[in-house]
Amino acid sequence: MQPSEIEQLIRSAFADAQVRVESDDNTHFAALVVASEFAGKRSIARHQLVYKSLGALVGNEIHALSIQAFTPEEWAERQSAAL
Repeated sequence: MQPSEIEQLIRSAFADAQVRVESDDNTHFAALVVASEFAGKRSIARHQLVYKSLGALVGNEIHALSIQAFTPEEWAERQSAAL
């Protein structure tokens, strides 16, 4: 499975999300998801929302998925701190 396919699936589940998915082998993936739907949710709940968007692909075509999930405000803070 291509990272771009996973990006599209995640984007379709979140309004106006920023999504970046990377992989070296197309079975182990790292995803960065910035979405307003994460506001007020703990890390595990955010990850569950991302997993839900991928359904049965997780554990099959997607062998492993590392997730970084931020609200737009958290992501902006992180970006400004990196400068």
